[in-house]
Amino acid sequence: MARGEAVTAAIALARHKQGALAGQLLATGISDAIVPSLWVDEVVATSAIEGEELNPASVRSSVMRRLGLAEDNPTPSSRQVDGLVDVVNDATANFAAALDQGRVLRWHAALFPTGTSGLQAIAVGRWRDHADPMQIVSGTLGREVVHYTAPPSAQVGQEMAAFLAWFEQTRPSSSSAPLDGLARAAIAHLWFESIHPFEDGNGRIGRAIVDLAMAQDAAAPQRVVSLSRQILLHRRDYYAALQRAQHGGCDVSAWVCWFARMWALACEDASRQVGDALAKSRFWASHAQTALNPRQRKVIARLLDDGNGGFLGGLNADKYMKMTSTSKATATRDLAALVQARMLFTQGQGKALRYYVQVPGWTHGTQAQ
Repeated sequence: MARGEAVTAAIALARHKQGALAGQLLATGISDAIVPSLWVDEVVATSAIEGEELNPASVRSSVMRRLGLAEDNPTPSSRQVDGLVDVVNDATANFAAALDQGRVLRWHAALFPTGTSGLQAIAVGRWRDHADPMQIVSGTLGREVVHYTAPPSAQVGQEMAAFLAWFEQTRPSSSSAPLDGLARAAIAHLWFESIHPFEDGNGRIGRAIVDLAMAQDAAAPQRVVSLSRQILLHRRDYYAALQRAQHGGCDVSAWVCWFARMWALACEDASRQVGDALAKSRFWASHAQTALNPRQRKVIARLLDDGNGGFLGGLNADKYMKMTSTSKATATRDLAALVQARMLFTQGQGKALRYYVQVPGWTHGTQAQ
């Protein structure tokens, strides 16, 4: 298959998955209900790609505040977490605004509110200006492997001006010869990462630019597809694909194909989460008249959040006791009542007895009784 045909096929498949997701969202009307969890996924994943682990509960509390939604027992969030949430929000909510130098620099300042990356002081809210080469390096000290050398700091201003001008000229609403929005997002990410204009934070801002480009493509805020989640799952391939594209001259076909495949997977993943959210909504509706104590409600909510087969090893009385800080006798009574109400089903006997949430279509790798 020729390169052009491969790109066309990859984009067509990704658009098909995107269209199926859009239809699912329209049919279920459940998009608002899943936005917080998907937004949390995006923020946590884009940091994890860089090896930085954020507390999901802290991120969720920050997201809920940005959305103006109430939350029981919110978890305090740091300025760093709030800053990243602000960047992700701005990229999607304000998709119609121009991506200019000031906006990119404000994003960078939001990521590093203390002026440091870890314990290292860095240039914040401005392009890098150090004389040393900006290199992507792996390996141990003395055995480093240089994967890519970015343009010298003295050229960053000029390179970024060219990139930002291109990004504005190729907006879906302004280009006389429109570039497919998915291809535009892929090229934008590659171009930005190749310039590497900051001392740190390039990956997170580069992925925010993808969010902005795809929101512009849809002409609406795009918060239900987490590309970062897929990149995290394929992180080694991500860096390899970037490296090949950065050394491949002007032909970015292979990169666009890879990017489109990741977008297709991200749409499939979002579709699964929409399906799970709908299943949970129906589950609670079907048991609206079932009286539950706080312990039971907490455990059922946890099992539903973990999804089909997501609660590793199934639930047993000991796990219930630990999750609710209750006695063995109380746990046994609570679980028996949940089985009687057909909210849980059991599998096995004795010490092998396990409990699973009873949702139509969810088998958890076993069969409901």
